[in-house]
Amino acid sequence: MTTSAPHLHVRELTETDLPLLLDYWFKNDDAFLEGMGVDLAKMPTREEFSNMLQSQLQLPVEVRRSFALIWEADGQPVGHSNTNPTRFGEDAYMHLHLWKSNIRRQGLGAELVRLSLSHYFKKLNLKTLYSEPYALNPAPHCVLEKVGFRFVKEYVTTPGFINFEQPVKRWELTRKAWSELNA
Repeated sequence: MTTSAPHLHVRELTETDLPLLLDYWFKNDDAFLEGMGVDLAKMPTREEFSNMLQSQLQLPVEVRRSFALIWEADGQPVGHSNTNPTRFGEDAYMHLHLWKSNIRRQGLGAELVRLSLSHYFKKLNLKTLYSEPYALNPAPHCVLEKVGFRFVKEYVTTPGFINFEQPVKRWELTRKAWSELNA
């Protein structure tokens, strides 16, 4: 018996997606979150996180600090990607999150990121898209390289408001490089 690959789809985050996205952040164990570089002491409450996300959804896309996409496999939400910070018409920093452990390490992440790139470059009118995953979390680095991002550097920083100081690897994809990959 053979199983077919799931049908993958990417769409913009809506308010109805918030419970699933919040479950990812608040129902995963501490070791999983720390493995992504999260400082547990800096995590907002679920309500604060929800309010922050809702406030971003209410803003015009041109002024949002964060823009999020939902990843679906066979019509079911399985993860999300978001940009934060985002400078409309300029650049953004992309984050990648597969919610379902049973679909990790199957190559789906790379295809979901590929599908996301079109949304980011077009909807946000980006010149450059960056990603700076925790250097000690190997999965996103494999995905970024596979989809055409260029490794720029490794350095130590505190990449976000919920992170501890950590080594990160900066990856970059320009609009020109993305267009060439899709020619």
